[in-house]
Amino acid sequence: MATKPAKKTAATPKSAAARKPAAAAPAAKKTPAPKKAAAVKAPAKKTAAVKRAVKKPAPAKSAEAVRAETIARKSLRKPSAPGVEELKFGIESAFERRATLTLHELEGSTKPLVNRVIDGLESGEFRVAEPDGQGGWKVNEWLKKAVLLYFRVNDMAVVDARPAPFWDKVESRFAGYDEAKFRRGGVRVVPGAIARRGTYFGKDVVLMPSFTNIGAHVGEGTMVDTWATVGSCAQIGQHCHLSGGAGIGGVLEPLQASPTIIEDHCFIGARSEVVEGVVVGHHSVIGMGVFLSQSTRIYNRATGEVTYGYIPPYSVVVSGSLPSKDGTHSLYCAVIVKQVDAKTRSKTSVNDLLRGLAD
Repeated sequence: MATKPAKKTAATPKSAAARKPAAAAPAAKKTPAPKKAAAVKAPAKKTAAVKRAVKKPAPAKSAEAVRAETIARKSLRKPSAPGVEELKFGIESAFERRATLTLHELEGSTKPLVNRVIDGLESGEFRVAEPDGQGGWKVNEWLKKAVLLYFRVNDMAVVDARPAPFWDKVESRFAGYDEAKFRRGGVRVVPGAIARRGTYFGKDVVLMPSFTNIGAHVGEGTMVDTWATVGSCAQIGQHCHLSGGAGIGGVLEPLQASPTIIEDHCFIGARSEVVEGVVVGHHSVIGMGVFLSQSTRIYNRATGEVTYGYIPPYSVVVSGSLPSKDGTHSLYCAVIVKQVDAKTRSKTSVNDLLRGLAD
């Protein structure tokens, strides 16, 4: 019995000692508790600060940033009227000083302007001459000057071609073309056809072995037949036919004031020549071997009138001659043998119109 009380007495101090650290432990835990709470609240204050910063209005853009954005937006838009006017001013200014332009001016400012115009001529954005909306034509002289400047800003270079290369200042119109580009363009180009840079061709144009010079404009559906030539800046309308060996004059050599113009639905007979800015009215038929210049007399058989430089619409024209005043000789002229209306022109073939003209 004495053993049991001894065990109880020994257990009592151990229990007391065990209870003391147990009591101290909670006190130690309570001390860092406020620090943990403070650590948790601190990020909450930072989060609130961040939210307040987001709500603040964005700082105003600098003048340079605004100007840069404006330029970027303008570059994505099509050229506006002021842009074209600036281009026109630059071309005319360079043309006036063409003989004294420095190498720096040629490469730095003039050449980019000229190339911009040439690209516009190829795309149809620009035309050296265009209808004025009143039955006549307006000549854009500054575009003609740009074509002339093209020869000033470009050096001679090798032009790749088959069967042999060329040595020229003007590139080929179809240089670098692949199947995709030809399909998009919609132009049929037969072997032997030559077209220089700066020419425009509408859809369904057919180029037989022929030559089309810089700045020319050929409307859709037109046939440029074998050995026909379309001169610099010449304007050929839609659905025309330039027969074999026909020549349409240019404005560069010799220098002319106005380009030669063939309006829509015209037929130019084989080996005929239309030059020096003569205008052939729409739906007209020019017979084989007719020569028209500004000095050619154009005799209207129906009215007896003699005119120069213009063939009225729906005219049928052949070669002829007129006697001199003293009757000793005759000189060449072009004769308007008939004028047909639109209904007759649409139903009658070209060959029928050219038959029986001596009656």
